[in-house]
Amino acid sequence: MTEAAGGDRDERVPFAAAPATAAPAVPASAVPGSVQAALSPDEIVILVLRPSVLYIALSSLGTLAASAVIAATLAWASTSAWSAWSEPGGIAVGVLLAAARLTWGWLDWYTHAFVLTDRRVIARRGVLRTALHEAPLVMIQNTVVVQSLRERLFGLGTIGFATAGRSTFDAYWEMVPRPFVVHGQVLDAVRRYGRK
Repeated sequence: MTEAAGGDRDERVPFAAAPATAAPAVPASAVPGSVQAALSPDEIVILVLRPSVLYIALSSLGTLAASAVIAATLAWASTSAWSAWSEPGGIAVGVLLAAARLTWGWLDWYTHAFVLTDRRVIARRGVLRTALHEAPLVMIQNTVVVQSLRERLFGLGTIGFATAGRSTFDAYWEMVPRPFVVHGQVLDAVRRYGRK
């Protein structure tokens, strides 16, 4: 375990450290439709996740803070004779901006899907422009669990997957709950299905 810059914890676990647990199949109905089309008919789905629902607020923190500043500024400006704003109008602008960002955050959260099968890990994301990243289990050479400060405060983490011959991570599962437990499930699947 190493401490990364900015207080983030970088947890690297060797494949042998994963617990030897059974990998029960998940019913096909639990797999989002956006991912089902990418699966083979005989592919066994082991795990289906989304980021924690806290992703909606945590990914929106910057905009929420800016909305509060804008509302406060407009409300303060309403006390001046030259301003066309009223205090309720300024607050309403901030609330509308915050509501719009949280709505977008919900759409972003809803379109995320993380799937582990007996062949690969899949990360699907995107509202207007979608992306589906996958890493075959037989090619996974390195995994990483990273917890930013805000993730650590809420027991979340991001899991990255790197395949052979790549210097970067091919797929990420962001802000997943119980990241070290999920990481162990992935390592178990890699050992069972990817190291035959």
